[in-house]
Amino acid sequence: MLIQARPELTIPQLIAPLLVALVFIAACSLLKEPNRRNFSALMIAGAGAAYLNGSLPIWEFAFCAVMTCIAYWGLQNYRFIGIGWLLHTVWDAIHHLYGTPIVLFVSLSSAGCAICDSALALWYFQSAPSVLRFIKST
Repeated sequence: MLIQARPELTIPQLIAPLLVALVFIAACSLLKEPNRRNFSALMIAGAGAAYLNGSLPIWEFAFCAVMTCIAYWGLQNYRFIGIGWLLHTVWDAIHHLYGTPIVLFVSLSSAGCAICDSALALWYFQSAPSVLRFIKST
């Protein structure tokens, strides 16, 4: 497989995905447990299917199957949801370099998704604490 040419990432293109992650984290913080964990498991299952129409035929289905298992285990443990976002980060990077972007008409969308997913993984590895408790304590 050949690496596909992509434009260079700019500072705003690096910051925007982090802002998306922060908005997602803030929205998820509105959910009480175990709804936050269950919703998060559903989101990682959906993320596993995001590239099904991508350019890596059989691998797209295999990845979706792996992510479905990760999501199922994530219903009980945030660590699996974090692992799922890390796996999706790798899948984003592969698509950025070799496949089609997650948003077909935005050539750097998979790179941005990888940045966002990495931030989400870090939050989930901390057991997805509510950011609202930090706001209320200040």
